[in-house]
Amino acid sequence: SSTASSASTAQCCSLSVPQAPDKPEMLSGSLTTHVLNTATGLPAAGLALRLTQLGEPGEQWTELAQRWTDADGRCLPLLPPGQAEAGTYKLRFETAAYWKSLGYSSFYPFVEVVFTITDPAQKLHVPLLISPYSYTTYRGS
Repeated sequence: SSTASSASTAQCCSLSVPQAPDKPEMLSGSLTTHVLNTATGLPAAGLALRLTQLGEPGEQWTELAQRWTDADGRCLPLLPPGQAEAGTYKLRFETAAYWKSLGYSSFYPFVEVVFTITDPAQKLHVPLLISPYSYTTYRGS
């Protein structure tokens, strides 16, 4: 009986150990994002976004990447490793089109998150939490 119990415990424990996701391309970028729909508690799939960089000097923005979120609310890295430079960047999330695709209207037609990269070697993650009438962002890890 104790042998069966030990085997059962060992099998249970080996099955419950979480494994790293098999998506290295999603995790290895120097700039990534993740969008969650807080109205449903689910990832925001199919949301269009773009990354631009502010040119120095002046106010000219240059588009660097355009993506759509996958079923998990994530997309391929916006800046692959080694491509980031120190400077000011803007992530624009097309929230009105996303909410319209779900049959809702949105108070915010888009969300722009402007941030500064001071250490290009550091991995940056910019999550966005959205609902039709609010949004929240923060510097993630």
